Amino acid sequence: MVKRIAMIVALVAVGVSSSGCSYNTFVSQEEAVKAQWAQVENQLQRRNDLIPNLVETAKGFAEQERDVFGAIAESRARLAGAQSPQQTMEAANMQSSALARLLVVVENYPELRSSETFARLMDELSGTENRIAVERMRYNERVQVYNTARRQFPGNITAGLFSFDEYPLFEAPESARQVPAVDFKRQ
Repeated sequence: MVKRIAMIVALVAVGVSSSGCSYNTFVSQEEAVKAQWAQVENQLQRRNDLIPNLVETAKGFAEQERDVFGAIAESRARLAGAQSPQQTMEAANMQSSALARLLVVVENYPELRSSETFARLMDELSGTENRIAVERMRYNERVQVYNTARRQFPGNITAGLFSFDEYPLFEAPESARQVPAVDFKRQ
C-alpha cells in the first residue's frame, strides 16, 4: 500500500514538474500570438486610414452607389468599435467584402480608374491588403503552434492548471467564397 502511494506521488511529482517546464513556453507563445495580433490590427488600421480618401475620391465618380459606400462606412465603424479579436475579425471580414464590392463598382467607371489620385490610393490599398494577408497568415501560424502545444501532453496539464485559453484562428468569412454582385438597376 505504501509503495502504491509512493508510486502515485512520484507520478504526480513527475507530471507536475514536467508540466511546469512548459509554463514558460506557453507564456512565450502567448506573447508571440498577442504581438502578431497587434501586427494584424496595425495593418487593419492602415487600411482603415486609407478608406476615407478612397471613398471620397470614388464618390465623385460614382455618387449613385451609396449602398457600397454605406457598407464601407459601417464596416469602418464596426472595426473601430471592436472590443475583442473575434469582433475585429468579423468587422475586418465585413470590410474586405465591402471593398470587394467597391472594386466591382470601379470596373464600371473607367474614368475613375484613370484618375491619378484614385490609382495611387488603390495601389496603397492593394499593398495594405497584401500586408494584412501576410499578417493574418503569421497570426494563424502563431495560434496554431500555441493551440497545438496547449493540447499536447504534458502541456495540456500546464494549460489547464494555469488557464491558458485557446486563441481563435483568423478565418475568411463565407462571403469571401462568392463573387461580389453589384446591380446598377434602380427600382
